[in-house]
Amino acid sequence: MSKYIFVTGGVTSSLGKGIIAASLAKLLQARGLKVTIQKFDPYINVDPGTLNPYEHGECYVTEDGAETDLDLGHYERFLNIYTSQANNVTTGRIYQTVINKERAGDFLGKTVQVVPHITDEIKRRMKLLGEDGKYDIILTEIGGTVGDIESLPFIEAVRQLQWELPDEDVMVVHLTLIPYLRAAKELKTKPTQHSVKMLSETGVHPDIIVCRTEEPLSNEIKRKIALFCNVKQEAVIEAMDASTIYEVPLLMLREKLDLICLKKLNINQYSDPNLDKWKGFLDKLKYPKSRVTVGLIGKYIELQDAYKSILESFVHAGAMNEVKVEVVNVHSEYITQDNVAEKLQGLDGLLVAPGFGHRGIEGKIIAVQYAREKGLPFFGICLGMQMAVIEFARNVLGLKDAHSTEMNTDTNHAVINMMEEQKKIKMMGGTMRLGAYPCEIKEGSLAHRIYGELQISERHRHRYEFNNDYFDQFESNGMLASGRNPETGLVEIMELPNHPFFIGVQYHPELKSTVEKPAPLFVSFIAAAKKYNEQRMQQKARAEQ
Repeated sequence: MSKYIFVTGGVTSSLGKGIIAASLAKLLQARGLKVTIQKFDPYINVDPGTLNPYEHGECYVTEDGAETDLDLGHYERFLNIYTSQANNVTTGRIYQTVINKERAGDFLGKTVQVVPHITDEIKRRMKLLGEDGKYDIILTEIGGTVGDIESLPFIEAVRQLQWELPDEDVMVVHLTLIPYLRAAKELKTKPTQHSVKMLSETGVHPDIIVCRTEEPLSNEIKRKIALFCNVKQEAVIEAMDASTIYEVPLLMLREKLDLICLKKLNINQYSDPNLDKWKGFLDKLKYPKSRVTVGLIGKYIELQDAYKSILESFVHAGAMNEVKVEVVNVHSEYITQDNVAEKLQGLDGLLVAPGFGHRGIEGKIIAVQYAREKGLPFFGICLGMQMAVIEFARNVLGLKDAHSTEMNTDTNHAVINMMEEQKKIKMMGGTMRLGAYPCEIKEGSLAHRIYGELQISERHRHRYEFNNDYFDQFESNGMLASGRNPETGLVEIMELPNHPFFIGVQYHPELKSTVEKPAPLFVSFIAAAKKYNEQRMQQKARAEQ
Protein backbone atom coordinates (compact mmCIF):
# COMPACT_ATOMS: atom_id res chain seq x y z
CA MET A 1 0.00 0.00 0.00
CA SER A 2 1.33 3.45 -0.94
CA LYS A 3 2.19 6.03 1.69
CA TYR A 4 1.46 9.73 1.27
CA ILE A 5 3.51 12.88 1.92
CA PHE A 6 1.77 16.24 1.53
CA VAL A 7 3.82 19.41 0.98
CA THR A 8 2.11 22.67 1.94
CA GLY A 9 3.39 26.24 2.00
CA GLY A 10 2.91 29.28 4.21
CA VAL A 11 3.87 32.95 4.64
CA THR A 12 4.33 33.68 0.93
CA SER A 13 4.17 32.07 -2.50
CA SER A 14 7.22 31.21 -4.62
CA LEU A 15 9.09 29.70 -1.67
CA GLY A 16 9.94 26.61 -3.70
CA LYS A 17 7.48 23.90 -2.63
CA GLY A 18 8.01 22.20 -5.99
CA ILE A 19 11.79 22.11 -5.56
CA ILE A 20 11.52 20.84 -1.96
CA ALA A 21 9.03 18.16 -3.05
CA ALA A 22 11.21 17.15 -6.01
CA SER A 23 14.36 17.09 -3.83
CA LEU A 24 12.71 14.92 -1.17
CA ALA A 25 11.40 12.60 -3.89
CA LYS A 26 14.91 12.40 -5.40
CA LEU A 27 16.43 11.38 -2.07
CA LEU A 28 13.78 8.72 -1.47
CA GLN A 29 14.25 7.45 -5.03
CA ALA A 30 18.04 7.37 -4.50
CA ARG A 31 17.42 5.08 -1.51
CA GLY A 32 15.69 2.55 -3.74
CA LEU A 33 12.04 3.51 -3.19
CA LYS A 34 9.50 3.92 -6.00
CA VAL A 35 8.27 7.51 -5.84
CA THR A 36 6.11 9.92 -7.83
CA ILE A 37 4.88 13.49 -7.25
CA GLN A 38 1.59 15.20 -8.05
CA LYS A 39 0.53 18.86 -7.94
CA PHE A 40 -2.88 20.12 -6.83
CA ASP A 41 -3.50 23.68 -8.02
CA PRO A 42 -6.24 25.85 -6.46
CA TYR A 43 -7.16 27.89 -9.56
CA ILE A 44 -10.43 27.31 -11.40
CA ASN A 45 -8.90 26.91 -14.85
CA VAL A 46 -9.25 23.27 -15.89
CA ASP A 47 -5.56 23.29 -16.83
CA PRO A 48 -2.88 25.92 -17.57
CA GLY A 49 -3.28 25.47 -21.35
CA THR A 50 -5.13 28.74 -21.90
CA LEU A 51 -3.24 30.76 -19.27
CA ASN A 52 -1.01 33.60 -20.40
CA PRO A 53 2.65 32.74 -19.60
CA TYR A 54 2.87 36.11 -17.81
CA GLU A 55 0.17 34.81 -15.45
CA HIS A 56 1.49 31.38 -14.61
CA GLY A 57 4.79 30.72 -16.35
CA GLU A 58 5.17 28.04 -18.98
CA CYS A 59 2.62 25.32 -19.65
CA TYR A 60 4.37 21.97 -19.27
CA VAL A 61 3.20 19.11 -21.52
CA THR A 62 3.47 15.44 -20.48
CA GLU A 63 3.92 12.34 -22.64
CA ASP A 64 0.18 11.66 -22.64
CA GLY A 65 -0.63 15.20 -23.78
CA ALA A 66 -1.69 16.80 -20.51
CA GLU A 67 -1.16 20.57 -20.25
CA THR A 68 0.11 20.96 -16.70
CA ASP A 69 1.79 23.20 -14.15
CA LEU A 70 5.48 23.95 -14.67
CA ASP A 71 6.34 22.19 -11.39
CA LEU A 72 5.77 18.88 -13.18
CA GLY A 73 8.83 19.81 -15.25
CA HIS A 74 10.86 19.96 -12.04
CA TYR A 75 9.49 16.58 -11.00
CA GLU A 76 10.56 14.96 -14.28
CA ARG A 77 13.95 16.70 -14.40
CA PHE A 78 14.78 15.55 -10.86
CA LEU A 79 13.34 12.02 -10.94
CA ASN A 80 14.00 11.18 -14.60
CA ILE A 81 10.54 9.58 -14.84
CA TYR A 82 7.45 10.61 -16.80
CA THR A 83 4.42 12.25 -15.21
CA SER A 84 0.90 12.17 -16.66
CA GLN A 85 -2.56 13.69 -16.65
CA ALA A 86 -3.09 12.21 -13.18
CA ASN A 87 -0.11 14.12 -11.72
CA ASN A 88 -1.71 17.59 -12.01
CA VAL A 89 -5.20 18.38 -10.74
CA THR A 90 -6.87 21.80 -10.52
CA THR A 91 -9.92 23.11 -8.71
CA GLY A 92 -11.47 23.56 -12.15
CA ARG A 93 -11.03 19.88 -12.99
CA ILE A 94 -12.41 18.82 -9.58
CA TYR A 95 -15.54 20.96 -9.95
CA GLN A 96 -15.98 19.94 -13.58
CA THR A 97 -15.99 16.26 -12.54
CA VAL A 98 -18.42 16.81 -9.66
CA ILE A 99 -20.80 18.95 -11.74
CA ASN A 100 -20.80 16.38 -14.56
CA LYS A 101 -21.72 13.69 -11.99
CA GLU A 102 -24.49 15.88 -10.62
CA ARG A 103 -25.90 16.47 -14.12
CA ALA A 104 -25.81 12.73 -14.73
CA GLY A 105 -27.81 12.12 -11.54
CA ASP A 106 -25.02 10.25 -9.76
CA PHE A 107 -25.76 11.95 -6.43
CA LEU A 108 -29.39 10.73 -6.44
CA GLY A 109 -30.90 14.14 -5.78
CA LYS A 110 -28.69 15.04 -2.82
CA THR A 111 -27.57 18.63 -2.23
CA VAL A 112 -24.05 18.82 -3.66
CA GLN A 113 -21.66 20.57 -1.26
CA VAL A 114 -17.96 21.37 -0.84
CA VAL A 115 -17.93 18.89 2.06
CA PRO A 116 -18.29 16.00 1.39
CA HIS A 117 -18.64 15.97 -2.41
CA ILE A 118 -15.78 18.26 -3.50
CA THR A 119 -13.44 16.98 -0.79
CA ASP A 120 -14.32 13.36 -1.64
CA GLU A 121 -13.32 13.98 -5.27
CA ILE A 122 -10.07 15.64 -4.13
CA LYS A 123 -9.28 12.65 -1.91
CA ARG A 124 -10.06 10.24 -4.75
CA ARG A 125 -7.61 12.09 -6.99
CA MET A 126 -4.99 12.25 -4.23
CA LYS A 127 -5.07 8.46 -3.83
CA LEU A 128 -5.45 7.62 -7.53
CA LEU A 129 -1.74 7.11 -8.26
CA GLY A 130 -1.40 4.83 -5.24
CA GLU A 131 -4.20 2.41 -6.13
CA ASP A 132 -2.22 -0.07 -8.24
CA GLY A 133 0.68 -0.43 -5.80
CA LYS A 134 3.14 0.86 -8.39
CA TYR A 135 4.66 3.41 -5.99
CA ASP A 136 5.90 3.16 -2.41
CA ILE A 137 5.41 6.86 -1.74
CA ILE A 138 3.18 9.50 -3.37
CA LEU A 139 4.24 13.09 -2.75
CA THR A 140 1.51 15.69 -3.22
CA GLU A 141 2.31 19.38 -3.49
CA ILE A 142 -0.62 21.63 -2.53
CA GLY A 143 -0.46 24.84 -4.57
CA GLY A 144 -1.00 28.28 -3.08
CA THR A 145 -0.46 29.32 0.53
CA VAL A 146 -2.15 28.18 3.72
CA GLY A 147 -4.90 30.68 4.48
CA ASP A 148 -5.89 31.21 0.83
CA ILE A 149 -9.64 30.74 0.35
CA GLU A 150 -8.97 28.71 -2.81
CA SER A 151 -6.77 26.20 -0.95
CA LEU A 152 -9.19 25.41 1.88
CA PRO A 153 -10.91 22.38 0.23
CA PHE A 154 -7.50 20.81 -0.47
CA ILE A 155 -6.32 21.36 3.11
CA GLU A 156 -9.61 19.89 4.39
CA ALA A 157 -9.08 16.83 2.17
CA VAL A 158 -5.60 16.39 3.69
CA ARG A 159 -7.15 16.64 7.18
CA GLN A 160 -9.65 13.93 6.34
CA LEU A 161 -6.95 11.65 4.93
CA GLN A 162 -4.87 12.14 8.08
CA TRP A 163 -7.93 10.95 10.02
CA GLU A 164 -8.86 8.08 7.66
CA LEU A 165 -5.41 6.55 7.03
CA PRO A 166 -3.10 4.96 9.63
CA ASP A 167 -0.66 7.42 11.24
CA GLU A 168 2.30 5.73 9.58
CA ASP A 169 0.80 6.10 6.07
CA VAL A 170 0.45 9.88 5.83
CA MET A 171 2.49 12.92 6.85
CA VAL A 172 2.68 16.66 6.16
CA VAL A 173 5.76 18.74 5.32
CA HIS A 174 5.14 22.49 5.71
CA LEU A 175 7.41 25.02 3.98
CA THR A 176 7.70 28.48 5.52
CA LEU A 177 9.89 31.58 5.41
CA ILE A 178 12.27 32.79 8.13
CA PRO A 179 12.94 36.39 7.04
CA TYR A 180 16.22 38.08 7.92
CA LEU A 181 15.78 41.71 8.96
CA ARG A 182 19.00 43.45 7.98
CA ALA A 183 18.29 46.54 10.08
CA ALA A 184 17.90 44.39 13.21
CA LYS A 185 20.49 41.84 12.04
CA GLU A 186 18.33 38.91 13.12
CA LEU A 187 16.11 36.12 11.81
CA LYS A 188 12.43 36.30 12.69
CA THR A 189 10.40 33.16 13.45
CA LYS A 190 7.00 34.81 13.97
CA PRO A 191 5.81 34.41 10.32
CA THR A 192 6.49 30.66 10.61
CA GLN A 193 4.68 30.45 13.95
CA HIS A 194 1.63 32.20 12.48
CA SER A 195 1.68 30.01 9.39
CA VAL A 196 1.77 26.79 11.42
CA LYS A 197 -0.94 28.15 13.71
CA MET A 198 -3.15 28.88 10.68
CA LEU A 199 -2.53 25.38 9.31
CA SER A 200 -3.27 23.81 12.71
CA GLU A 201 -6.56 25.73 12.92
CA THR A 202 -7.74 23.80 9.84
CA GLY A 203 -7.07 20.55 11.71
CA VAL A 204 -3.85 19.74 9.85
CA HIS A 205 -0.66 19.60 11.89
CA PRO A 206 2.74 19.47 10.15
CA ASP A 207 5.17 16.67 10.96
CA ILE A 208 8.13 18.56 9.48
CA ILE A 209 8.72 22.30 9.06
CA VAL A 210 11.13 23.28 6.28
CA CYS A 211 12.40 26.84 6.72
CA ARG A 212 13.52 28.88 3.73
CA THR A 213 16.20 31.28 4.91
CA GLU A 214 19.03 33.48 3.67
CA GLU A 215 21.04 32.94 6.87
CA PRO A 216 21.84 29.71 8.80
CA LEU A 217 19.44 28.69 11.56
CA SER A 218 21.06 28.35 14.96
CA ASN A 219 20.07 25.54 17.31
CA GLU A 220 18.41 28.18 19.48
CA ILE A 221 16.15 29.28 16.62
CA LYS A 222 15.36 25.68 15.66
CA ARG A 223 14.46 24.94 19.29
CA LYS A 224 12.22 28.01 19.41
CA ILE A 225 10.38 26.99 16.23
CA ALA A 226 10.03 23.42 17.48
CA LEU A 227 8.68 24.57 20.85
CA PHE A 228 6.09 27.02 19.54
CA CYS A 229 5.07 24.93 16.51
CA ASN A 230 4.84 21.66 18.47
CA VAL A 231 7.29 19.54 16.48
CA LYS A 232 10.53 17.80 17.43
CA GLN A 233 13.65 19.93 16.97
CA GLU A 234 15.05 17.42 14.47
CA ALA A 235 11.94 18.06 12.35
CA VAL A 236 12.85 21.74 11.86
CA ILE A 237 14.78 21.71 8.58
CA GLU A 238 17.01 24.50 7.35
CA ALA A 239 16.60 25.27 3.62
CA MET A 240 19.27 27.83 2.81
CA ASP A 241 19.22 29.69 -0.49
CA ALA A 242 21.34 27.72 -2.99
CA SER A 243 23.33 28.79 -6.05
CA THR A 244 21.33 26.31 -8.15
CA ILE A 245 18.14 24.31 -7.57
CA TYR A 246 20.14 21.13 -8.25
CA GLU A 247 22.03 21.64 -4.96
CA VAL A 248 18.84 21.40 -2.91
CA PRO A 249 18.68 17.56 -2.75
CA LEU A 250 22.18 17.50 -1.24
CA LEU A 251 21.25 20.24 1.24
CA MET A 252 18.16 18.26 2.26
CA LEU A 253 20.30 15.10 2.55
CA ARG A 254 22.58 16.93 4.98
CA GLU A 255 19.53 17.99 7.00
CA LYS A 256 18.29 14.33 7.03
CA LEU A 257 14.88 15.30 5.61
CA ASP A 258 14.50 11.92 3.90
CA LEU A 259 15.44 9.92 7.02
CA ILE A 260 12.95 11.83 9.18
CA CYS A 261 10.22 11.07 6.64
CA LEU A 262 11.16 7.38 6.48
CA LYS A 263 11.04 7.17 10.28
CA LYS A 264 7.60 8.82 10.44
CA LEU A 265 6.27 6.53 7.68
CA ASN A 266 7.73 3.50 9.44
CA ILE A 267 9.75 2.44 6.38
CA ASN A 268 12.72 0.40 7.57
CA GLN A 269 13.99 -1.18 4.36
CA TYR A 270 16.03 1.23 2.25
CA SER A 271 19.57 1.56 0.96
CA ASP A 272 22.19 4.30 1.24
CA PRO A 273 21.44 7.07 -1.27
CA ASN A 274 23.11 6.63 -4.65
CA LEU A 275 23.67 10.17 -5.93
CA ASP A 276 26.92 9.65 -7.88
CA LYS A 277 25.45 10.80 -11.22
CA TRP A 278 23.82 13.79 -9.54
CA LYS A 279 27.07 14.85 -7.87
CA GLY A 280 28.97 14.39 -11.16
CA PHE A 281 26.48 16.67 -12.91
CA LEU A 282 26.80 19.27 -10.13
CA ASP A 283 30.61 19.26 -10.36
CA LYS A 284 30.44 20.00 -14.09
CA LEU A 285 27.76 22.64 -13.52
CA LYS A 286 29.65 24.48 -10.78
CA TYR A 287 33.12 24.26 -12.31
CA PRO A 288 32.80 24.92 -16.08
CA LYS A 289 35.93 25.14 -18.22
CA SER A 290 34.62 27.93 -20.46
CA ARG A 291 31.49 29.91 -21.24
CA VAL A 292 29.23 30.60 -24.20
CA THR A 293 26.61 33.30 -24.76
CA VAL A 294 23.30 32.30 -26.27
CA GLY A 295 20.56 34.69 -27.37
CA LEU A 296 17.02 33.68 -26.43
CA ILE A 297 14.54 35.44 -28.68
CA GLY A 298 10.99 35.37 -27.39
CA LYS A 299 8.01 37.49 -26.47
CA TYR A 300 7.67 36.58 -22.78
CA ILE A 301 11.28 37.17 -21.73
CA GLU A 302 10.33 39.52 -18.86
CA LEU A 303 9.16 36.48 -16.89
CA GLN A 304 11.83 33.83 -16.39
CA ASP A 305 9.30 31.06 -15.72
CA ALA A 306 7.75 31.52 -19.19
CA TYR A 307 10.69 29.59 -20.70
CA LYS A 308 11.58 27.50 -17.63
CA SER A 309 12.15 24.19 -19.43
CA ILE A 310 14.34 25.85 -22.08
CA LEU A 311 16.50 27.54 -19.43
CA GLU A 312 16.88 24.29 -17.49
CA SER A 313 17.77 22.45 -20.73
CA PHE A 314 20.59 24.97 -21.21
CA VAL A 315 21.81 24.11 -17.70
CA HIS A 316 21.82 20.37 -18.53
CA ALA A 317 23.49 20.87 -21.93
CA GLY A 318 26.03 23.30 -20.48
CA ALA A 319 27.12 20.77 -17.87
CA MET A 320 27.45 18.08 -20.57
CA ASN A 321 29.74 20.39 -22.57
CA GLU A 322 31.51 21.68 -19.43
CA VAL A 323 30.60 25.27 -20.26
CA LYS A 324 28.67 27.98 -18.47
CA VAL A 325 25.74 29.02 -20.67
CA GLU A 326 25.01 32.73 -20.36
CA VAL A 327 21.50 33.37 -21.69
CA VAL A 328 20.87 36.83 -23.10
CA ASN A 329 17.20 37.74 -23.49
CA VAL A 330 16.43 39.51 -26.76
CA HIS A 331 12.95 40.94 -27.23
CA SER A 332 11.93 40.34 -30.83
CA GLU A 333 9.63 43.39 -30.92
CA TYR A 334 12.67 45.67 -30.95
CA ILE A 335 14.70 43.94 -33.69
CA THR A 336 14.89 45.66 -37.08
CA GLN A 337 17.08 45.29 -40.17
CA ASP A 338 19.01 48.37 -39.01
CA ASN A 339 19.84 47.16 -35.51
CA VAL A 340 19.91 43.35 -35.79
CA ALA A 341 23.73 43.18 -35.99
CA GLU A 342 24.01 45.35 -32.88
CA LYS A 343 21.33 43.39 -30.99
CA LEU A 344 22.93 40.01 -31.74
CA GLN A 345 26.61 40.92 -31.53
CA GLY A 346 28.69 38.84 -29.15
CA LEU A 347 26.36 35.84 -29.35
CA ASP A 348 27.64 32.30 -29.91
CA GLY A 349 24.23 30.89 -30.72
CA LEU A 350 20.63 31.93 -31.28
CA LEU A 351 17.50 30.16 -30.05
CA VAL A 352 14.10 31.35 -31.26
CA ALA A 353 11.57 30.25 -28.66
CA PRO A 354 7.98 29.01 -28.94
CA GLY A 355 5.00 31.32 -28.62
CA PHE A 356 1.62 32.30 -29.99
CA GLY A 357 0.28 35.39 -31.76
CA HIS A 358 1.70 37.96 -34.17
CA ARG A 359 3.56 40.26 -31.73
CA GLY A 360 7.30 40.40 -32.44
CA ILE A 361 7.10 38.05 -35.45
CA GLU A 362 8.97 40.25 -37.95
CA GLY A 363 11.83 40.72 -35.48
CA LYS A 364 12.18 36.96 -35.15
CA ILE A 365 12.30 36.54 -38.92
CA ILE A 366 15.02 39.21 -39.20
CA ALA A 367 17.04 37.49 -36.46
CA VAL A 368 16.76 34.12 -38.23
CA GLN A 369 17.98 35.71 -41.48
CA TYR A 370 21.00 37.14 -39.65
CA ALA A 371 21.88 33.73 -38.16
CA ARG A 372 21.47 31.98 -41.53
CA GLU A 373 23.59 34.46 -43.46
CA LYS A 374 26.30 34.95 -40.81
CA GLY A 375 26.80 31.26 -39.97
CA LEU A 376 25.65 31.78 -36.36
CA PRO A 377 24.45 28.51 -34.77
CA PHE A 378 20.65 28.58 -34.88
CA PHE A 379 18.04 26.51 -33.07
CA GLY A 380 14.30 27.07 -33.55
CA ILE A 381 11.61 25.43 -31.42
CA CYS A 382 7.99 25.18 -32.62
CA LEU A 383 7.25 28.79 -33.66
CA GLY A 384 11.03 29.18 -34.00
CA MET A 385 11.07 26.52 -36.73
CA GLN A 386 8.13 28.17 -38.43
CA MET A 387 9.97 31.51 -38.46
CA ALA A 388 12.96 29.80 -40.11
CA VAL A 389 10.63 28.39 -42.78
CA ILE A 390 9.03 31.81 -43.44
CA GLU A 391 12.43 33.54 -43.58
CA PHE A 392 13.78 30.99 -46.07
CA ALA A 393 10.64 31.24 -48.21
CA ARG A 394 10.88 35.03 -48.38
CA ASN A 395 14.61 35.50 -48.82
CA VAL A 396 15.72 32.36 -50.69
CA LEU A 397 12.63 31.13 -52.54
CA GLY A 398 11.58 34.69 -53.36
CA LEU A 399 8.05 34.33 -51.96
CA LYS A 400 8.00 37.84 -50.50
CA ASP A 401 4.63 37.62 -48.76
CA ALA A 402 5.22 34.11 -47.35
CA HIS A 403 3.71 33.80 -43.88
CA SER A 404 1.77 31.69 -41.44
CA THR A 405 -2.02 31.79 -41.51
CA GLU A 406 -1.86 32.23 -37.74
CA MET A 407 -0.61 35.79 -38.33
CA ASN A 408 -1.88 36.52 -41.87
CA THR A 409 -4.91 34.67 -43.19
CA ASP A 410 -4.71 36.50 -46.54
CA THR A 411 -1.16 35.51 -47.51
CA ASN A 412 -0.69 34.11 -51.01
CA HIS A 413 2.02 31.77 -49.75
CA ALA A 414 0.90 30.07 -46.55
CA VAL A 415 4.09 28.08 -45.96
CA ILE A 416 2.81 27.53 -42.40
CA ASN A 417 -0.84 26.52 -42.21
CA MET A 418 -3.31 25.20 -39.65
CA MET A 419 -3.57 21.42 -39.36
CA GLU A 420 -6.71 20.18 -41.14
CA GLU A 421 -8.21 18.59 -38.03
CA GLN A 422 -7.88 21.94 -36.16
CA LYS A 423 -9.83 24.08 -38.63
CA LYS A 424 -13.29 23.21 -37.30
CA ILE A 425 -12.41 23.56 -33.61
CA LYS A 426 -13.66 26.73 -31.90
CA MET A 427 -12.84 26.15 -28.21
CA MET A 428 -9.18 26.67 -27.30
CA GLY A 429 -8.57 24.49 -24.24
CA GLY A 430 -6.84 21.19 -24.97
CA THR A 431 -7.41 21.36 -28.74
CA MET A 432 -3.81 21.43 -29.93
CA ARG A 433 -1.61 18.58 -31.07
CA LEU A 434 -0.42 17.57 -27.62
CA GLY A 435 1.91 14.95 -26.19
CA ALA A 436 4.42 12.49 -27.62
CA TYR A 437 4.44 11.60 -31.33
CA PRO A 438 6.91 9.56 -33.37
CA CYS A 439 9.33 11.06 -35.88
CA GLU A 440 11.34 9.37 -38.65
CA ILE A 441 14.73 10.96 -39.26
CA LYS A 442 16.48 11.06 -42.62
CA GLU A 443 19.69 9.07 -42.62
CA GLY A 444 22.89 11.10 -42.79
CA SER A 445 21.20 14.35 -41.74
CA LEU A 446 22.27 16.67 -38.92
CA ALA A 447 19.30 15.40 -36.91
CA HIS A 448 20.54 11.83 -37.42
CA ARG A 449 24.01 12.77 -36.15
CA ILE A 450 22.48 14.52 -33.13
CA TYR A 451 20.12 11.73 -32.06
CA GLY A 452 22.13 8.76 -33.34
CA GLU A 453 18.78 7.16 -34.23
CA LEU A 454 16.34 7.10 -37.14
CA GLN A 455 13.21 6.71 -34.98
CA ILE A 456 12.54 9.13 -32.11
CA SER A 457 9.58 10.37 -30.05
CA GLU A 458 9.14 13.95 -28.87
CA ARG A 459 6.38 16.04 -27.29
CA HIS A 460 4.25 18.56 -29.15
CA ARG A 461 2.06 21.57 -28.45
CA HIS A 462 0.91 23.36 -31.60
CA ARG A 463 -1.94 24.00 -34.05
CA TYR A 464 0.00 25.08 -37.13
CA GLU A 465 2.40 23.10 -39.32
CA PHE A 466 4.65 23.25 -42.35
CA ASN A 467 2.57 23.30 -45.56
CA ASN A 468 3.63 20.21 -47.53
CA ASP A 469 2.54 21.89 -50.80
CA TYR A 470 5.91 23.70 -50.62
CA PHE A 471 7.93 20.62 -49.67
CA ASP A 472 9.74 20.10 -53.01
CA GLN A 473 10.43 23.81 -53.40
CA PHE A 474 12.23 23.97 -50.07
CA GLU A 475 14.26 20.79 -50.55
CA SER A 476 15.38 21.73 -54.09
CA ASN A 477 16.68 25.06 -52.75
CA GLY A 478 18.70 23.62 -49.87
CA MET A 479 16.44 23.41 -46.82
CA LEU A 480 16.04 19.75 -45.84
CA ALA A 481 13.00 18.27 -44.11
CA SER A 482 15.06 15.79 -42.11
CA GLY A 483 12.30 14.56 -39.79
CA ARG A 484 8.67 13.66 -40.52
CA ASN A 485 5.80 11.99 -38.73
CA PRO A 486 5.55 8.46 -40.23
CA GLU A 487 1.74 8.44 -40.16
CA THR A 488 0.71 11.96 -41.20
CA GLY A 489 3.75 13.16 -43.14
CA LEU A 490 3.88 16.21 -40.87
CA VAL A 491 7.29 17.87 -41.10
CA GLU A 492 8.96 17.74 -37.70
CA ILE A 493 12.53 18.91 -38.42
CA MET A 494 13.96 21.42 -40.91
CA GLU A 495 17.69 21.99 -41.32
CA LEU A 496 20.31 23.59 -43.56
CA PRO A 497 23.05 21.03 -44.41
CA ASN A 498 25.45 23.74 -45.70
CA HIS A 499 25.33 25.76 -42.44
CA PRO A 500 27.58 25.20 -39.37
CA PHE A 501 24.46 24.50 -37.27
CA PHE A 502 20.95 25.44 -38.37
CA ILE A 503 18.00 23.35 -37.24
CA GLY A 504 14.36 23.96 -36.39
CA VAL A 505 11.93 21.48 -34.84
CA GLN A 506 8.14 21.55 -34.63
CA TYR A 507 8.16 19.74 -31.27
CA HIS A 508 9.46 20.78 -27.84
CA PRO A 509 12.68 18.90 -26.98
CA GLU A 510 13.10 20.94 -23.79
CA LEU A 511 10.21 19.03 -22.22
CA LYS A 512 12.19 15.78 -22.05
CA SER A 513 15.55 17.15 -20.91
CA THR A 514 16.59 15.88 -17.48
CA VAL A 515 19.72 15.93 -15.34
CA GLU A 516 20.50 12.31 -16.25
CA LYS A 517 19.32 12.55 -19.89
CA PRO A 518 19.92 16.02 -21.35
CA ALA A 519 18.04 16.71 -24.60
CA PRO A 520 20.36 15.77 -27.53
CA LEU A 521 19.38 18.87 -29.54
CA PHE A 522 20.36 21.20 -26.71
CA VAL A 523 23.65 19.35 -26.10
CA SER A 524 24.56 19.60 -29.81
CA PHE A 525 23.45 23.25 -30.04
CA ILE A 526 25.65 24.23 -27.08
CA ALA A 527 28.53 22.20 -28.57
CA ALA A 528 28.12 24.18 -31.82
CA ALA A 529 28.01 27.45 -29.85
CA LYS A 530 31.17 26.41 -28.00
CA LYS A 531 32.95 25.73 -31.30
CA TYR A 532 31.72 29.05 -32.73
CA ASN A 533 32.98 30.86 -29.62
CA GLU A 534 36.41 29.25 -29.92
CA GLN A 535 36.67 30.28 -33.58
CA ARG A 536 35.53 33.81 -32.71
CA MET A 537 38.16 34.08 -29.98
CA GLN A 538 40.86 32.79 -32.34
CA GLN A 539 39.90 35.36 -34.99
CA LYS A 540 39.94 38.11 -32.39
CA ALA A 541 43.39 37.03 -31.16
CA ARG A 542 44.77 37.00 -34.72
CA ALA A 543 43.34 40.46 -35.37
CA GLU A 544 45.07 41.83 -32.27
CA GLN A 545 48.49 40.42 -33.20
